[in-house]
Amino acid sequence: MSAVRRSDLAIGALAVAAALALTAIAHAFVASRTPPESQAVNAALVRDLGLTDLVLFTDARYTRHPSVADLHSAFQDHPMSLDHFPSGSLIAPPRHIFGTGPRFATGEEIPE
Repeated sequence: MSAVRRSDLAIGALAVAAALALTAIAHAFVASRTPPESQAVNAALVRDLGLTDLVLFTDARYTRHPSVADLHSAFQDHPMSLDHFPSGSLIAPPRHIFGTGPRFATGEEIPE
C-alpha cells in the first residue's frame, strides 16, 4: 500500500473547496429565482421581528449593525476624533443618512 502524498491531500482539499464554491453558486442561483411573494413574506418577517442586517464586523457597534446605528456613534469619543476601527473605513454609511433609501423603522421610501 502506497503512502498518501502531501500533494494528494492538497488536491483533495482543493476539490472539496471547489465543490463548496459550486454549491454556493448554485444556491445563489436558486435563491435569485425565488418568487417575489416569498421575498415580500421574508421582508415582512424581518420588519415585524425587527431583525437587523448581517453582522460583518464585530469591532465597533456602528459597523455591526449599520442600518440602526445613530449618526454620532462614529464620533463617540470626540467630534473631531478619527475613526480608530478599521472596519469603519470599509463600509459606507446607510443611505437614509444621505436622505435616500428606506428608513428602517417606518419602511418609508425617501425620494432622491
